[in-house]
Amino acid sequence: MRAGEEAAYREFYHAYYDRLFRYLLVVAAGDLEAAEEALEATLLRVVRYIKVFPAEDVFWSWLTVLTRSAFTDQTRKHRRYLAFLERFTRHQLMAESGPESSATDARLLAALERSLAALPEDERQLVERKYFAHRSVRDIASELQTSEKAIESRLVRIRRKLKTALMEQLKHE
Repeated sequence: MRAGEEAAYREFYHAYYDRLFRYLLVVAAGDLEAAEEALEATLLRVVRYIKVFPAEDVFWSWLTVLTRSAFTDQTRKHRRYLAFLERFTRHQLMAESGPESSATDARLLAALERSLAALPEDERQLVERKYFAHRSVRDIASELQTSEKAIESRLVRIRRKLKTALMEQLKHE
């Protein structure tokens, strides 16, 4: 598999797919959709990180760690998405609440625009790709020839930087 041989992947798939899926169903407490998503992520990780193991039981142990890690990452990603939806919905409800919120929104928007303009060019472009052009992290990582984790980490740092800058601006207004 490490050499990219499709036959090796097929052999792995036939030998471990069902076993990994059953394992994930237990880990996911019967949540079929979560198990399927985690299995997809696991298979990608196997292809990416496969190595030679001295015995089948050692290989299975490695697979279970990889699988639990993929499930945990998928669960976190899902929770973050739900939290985002909740914040977005709350923001929409607040925006519809009256004219005083419109003035606050305008102030926040102006502060955000100033903060974005103050970012270095590469950081501003990354924010624009993700949040204004609605590009996926995967697409951005592919375009910039880096990993998705690297893009996610950069976005976390940029969001923190923007939050700090916004808080400073609003404090001085």
